[in-house]
Amino acid sequence: MLKIRYAIGCAAVLAAAAAAAGQRPAAKPFDKNAPPDDRSRALADVLRSDAPPAEKAITCKRLAVYGRADAVPALAPLLADPQLASWARIALEAIPDPAADEALRTALGQVQGRLLVGVINSIGVRRDAKAVGGLVGRLADADAEVACAAAVALGHIGGQQAADALQQALAGPKPEVRSAAAEGCVLVAEKLLAGGQRDVASALYDKVREADVAKPRIIEATRGAILARGAAGVPLLVSQLRSGDKSLVNIGLCVARELPGHEVTDALVAELERAGPQQRALLILALADRGDAAATPALLDAAKTGPDSVRIAALRMLGRAADASCLSVLLDAATEDNPQVAQAAASALAALGGKEVDAILLARLARAEDKARKALIELAGQRHVAAAVPVLLKAADDPDAGIRSAALGALGGTVGMGDLPLLLARTLQPKTPEEGKAAEDALAAACVRMPDREACAEKLVAAAAQAPPAAKGKLLEILGAMGGTKALAAVAAAAKDPDPDIQDVASRLLGQWMTADAAGVLLDLAKTVKEAKYQSRAVRGYLRIARQLTRPGPQRLEMCRQAQGVCRRDEERKLVIEVLRLTPSAESLALVTPQLSNAALKQDAAAAAVAIAEKIVGREPQAVTEAMKLVLAATPTRAVAERAKAVLGKASAGAPAGSR
Repeated sequence: MLKIRYAIGCAAVLAAAAAAAGQRPAAKPFDKNAPPDDRSRALADVLRSDAPPAEKAITCKRLAVYGRADAVPALAPLLADPQLASWARIALEAIPDPAADEALRTALGQVQGRLLVGVINSIGVRRDAKAVGGLVGRLADADAEVACAAAVALGHIGGQQAADALQQALAGPKPEVRSAAAEGCVLVAEKLLAGGQRDVASALYDKVREADVAKPRIIEATRGAILARGAAGVPLLVSQLRSGDKSLVNIGLCVARELPGHEVTDALVAELERAGPQQRALLILALADRGDAAATPALLDAAKTGPDSVRIAALRMLGRAADASCLSVLLDAATEDNPQVAQAAASALAALGGKEVDAILLARLARAEDKARKALIELAGQRHVAAAVPVLLKAADDPDAGIRSAALGALGGTVGMGDLPLLLARTLQPKTPEEGKAAEDALAAACVRMPDREACAEKLVAAAAQAPPAAKGKLLEILGAMGGTKALAAVAAAAKDPDPDIQDVASRLLGQWMTADAAGVLLDLAKTVKEAKYQSRAVRGYLRIARQLTRPGPQRLEMCRQAQGVCRRDEERKLVIEVLRLTPSAESLALVTPQLSNAALKQDAAAAAVAIAEKIVGREPQAVTEAMKLVLAATPTRAVAERAKAVLGKASAGAPAGSR
């Protein structure tokens, strides 16, 4: 709230600048390249002058960068100025000289209310140990905001005197001051802990934990108390986990990740045996995040039996272990009937690195049967195990349809370029519709990951030339997903195929093409195709490429000009108008204004013309003047008309004398 009020005050100061600037001579520009002492003195002189508040505020900001001790006497009086106090404090907080501390300490006894709160906050920022005595006296201030600010500032400064005073304030009558004192105690304790004074820090944290203060302060102190005790803090950590209080349980789980030592791991493992399913899952996550190998046996046990939620959590965490001892458990779980458990295990196995995993997987796959075999086949595909291709090729001819489909899917993640013909054959001549879909998906997955995209596209193009229409359409879909020069050429040719089904597939793919090299193909298609649906797709795809903000302005304008020549419907012409707004210029304005004569596009064209004009009026006043006259003559909406009049006024003021 204080920050908001200060911001409002500062905004009021700046708002007065325009009026003040018109009543006094322009100030001498600040020279940031002047010698350091000269810069500081020059800025201080501005503060001593009759400059308006806005100029002094900006000067204070500059003093935060360039100020020295000689500027402090000019800044100090501003600490009592409601308009400029916060600006002065910005500078005083940054000036690296004891004089700034002295000025703030002096103000501590001179200002009141929110100005005093600001001064105290700045003292805390500078961590001025000499101000501790004055701040201690303010802990009992009748103004609770002042007392709270003093407590937090003492925390930032630290030291024994501050710690003693803050502990006394923990028992004060005002809840908000007690809470601020607790925050201060925690800050002091953090400094003590960082300095190696664990016992003293621990005692201070305990004082906060025992005080009647807000729960967030209790939680902060509990975390600190555990960390300060080190290994001896494990019982306190465990007590939080058993507290039943969600906030305290959460802080216990967080600290369990921070506190080093096998004692913590041992305690978490022990808690696994007594905790309920939900908390066991959380403990497993904490154990995994610790990265302690000693926890692996417990995770393995949890992954084997028990509630699904616990097993799934353990299986997922075992995926981080990268330990060969985990493989057997994960592989067993990956072949279970329970789909959630099997998926968790498979995901963990897919994430594991190392050839050892692949070797064990292959060994199991060679002797696996039924569901286990199917799961291992799928896993080989997920892990992209190239060595599994011979086994997968054999499985692709298995009597079991489920095994065949799984093998085909796995081949999509494992085959190299040389094995693509097999997937092509299965896609073009499937034994069943289900197998055909599996082969098609596998072929697409394989083609997209091939390092030589053009060579892969060449194989697909050759196959498509001999394929029946339905199969050719599938291959075109894959070529569209792949992209590249040869794929684009093949799809472009298919867009003019005499078969309407092939035209339909190809024109749709071209309309969705992601790279700019399709622009010429789409424009050609828009000019030559007769079917309205396909022509519309081509125009829309062409404009989608033009819309890309990375394209240079002149090139986008030329594309819009070309598009206007091939548009057959107002819907596409409206899209051209939208793209023209992205490149404001006299040229784009000239392309938009002719659409004002089209009743269906008049309002869109008017709004676009005004939007373009507003951006270029300063550099193209004559073009804007002519365009805005056309817009107003087209009777646009009231809002657009008002904007058009405004921009016309600006254009008329800036246009050459003979052009109005």
